[in-house]
Amino acid sequence: MLIGWDPSASAGVPPVLPRPAVALFIFRVHGVARVTAGTERGGGATSRRPRHTQGLRATLEEGGNMLAGVRQGALVSGVVVAIVLAVPGVAWAHGVGGSSDSVPGFAWLGTTHMLVGWDHLAFVGGILLLARAIRRAAKLISLFALGHSVTLFTATVADWHVNPVLVDVVVALSLVFVGVVGLRGRPKNWTWFAAAVLAFGLVHGLGLSTRLQALGLPSDGMIPRVLAFNIGVEIGQLVAVIAMFIVGDVLSHYVPKLRDPRLSHGALVAAGVVAASILALSAPGEVLQPMQAEPAAGACTVRDRTETFPAGGGHPVKDFFEPGETVPATSFGHVIGDGYVIVNYRPDLAADQLAQVRAFVTDTAAGRVVGGPAPGQTEAIKAVHAYRTAACATTDIDAVREFTDEWFADPRSKPVE
Repeated sequence: MLIGWDPSASAGVPPVLPRPAVALFIFRVHGVARVTAGTERGGGATSRRPRHTQGLRATLEEGGNMLAGVRQGALVSGVVVAIVLAVPGVAWAHGVGGSSDSVPGFAWLGTTHMLVGWDHLAFVGGILLLARAIRRAAKLISLFALGHSVTLFTATVADWHVNPVLVDVVVALSLVFVGVVGLRGRPKNWTWFAAAVLAFGLVHGLGLSTRLQALGLPSDGMIPRVLAFNIGVEIGQLVAVIAMFIVGDVLSHYVPKLRDPRLSHGALVAAGVVAASILALSAPGEVLQPMQAEPAAGACTVRDRTETFPAGGGHPVKDFFEPGETVPATSFGHVIGDGYVIVNYRPDLAADQLAQVRAFVTDTAAGRVVGGPAPGQTEAIKAVHAYRTAACATTDIDAVREFTDEWFADPRSKPVE
């Protein structure tokens, strides 16, 4: 385009340059902008048109749009980083709140778990952004679902104890992967990307298994509960995908700047890097260590949690329940998912022993602890959190306090506000 030339005035006829005159042409050769000059000779008008021309104004506008896109991407990424830094608990793969005694209850747990699983949904959202076409998106998400279904079932039924910190780090890095792929451009060959999606699906399934095992699955009827949980996960994922399409369409209509996928890809990279860094720095000694059984603490034996609590309640009306009072089991099932420690005691404890348990549970310095009687329990006291149980033959409050302090020092105990 010739600078200063009015196309409407010439009706498409090449312009005649005044004598002498210099015409500036801005064009790109291998991505580099160059300027050439053409001068009229011998009284005739000469005009050399480069193969790829572009006006100076268009070039400046393109550069301005690129800078604006970079600024917007930096802003979105900064917001994501700020959120993750302000609430470190969101870096950890979320726990499953409560438990259930019924198979349909486990399906509901799987659905709700997926709907609040920001890391899992963010990865699915990145796949949708890259795929664009519905058919390709359906194929990729089906591969992802196949991967996490296989490892969810296998790891849970086979009782694999996978390091949850390492799994959460890899899950966070999967966001970085899909974000970087999006920033570099959509794949030309989708085969390798599909294989990567399947591989990350296998890792995500291990993360789901660690959360499901934390519920304390009973050995009787385990397989139906695992299958129900997996079905619930797929239902939650389907609901989330539909919601993403609807929300994305509405936002892109009313906020045109959000149509640029680079913003979302940049946010995925930022969120994944920050989350993985928080995970690694919060528990540097655990990232590469295998899961090991914890030694006995005092008169208490520490093991993986097998106790279950029904879901569906809210927070209990008080922290400590006396012998003879009815313990709100659903409320206990609710708070264990919020990082609480539940202390169950044998109802026939001596008065002085009961006083020790009561004092510990109601002490605000102890942290988020609730307690109540457990008829039929053989141990004097039993402290339970989302992953582990300390079963104590005597009322060893010091050992219980050590057990709870270690849990509250674990970033996974922090509730996501």
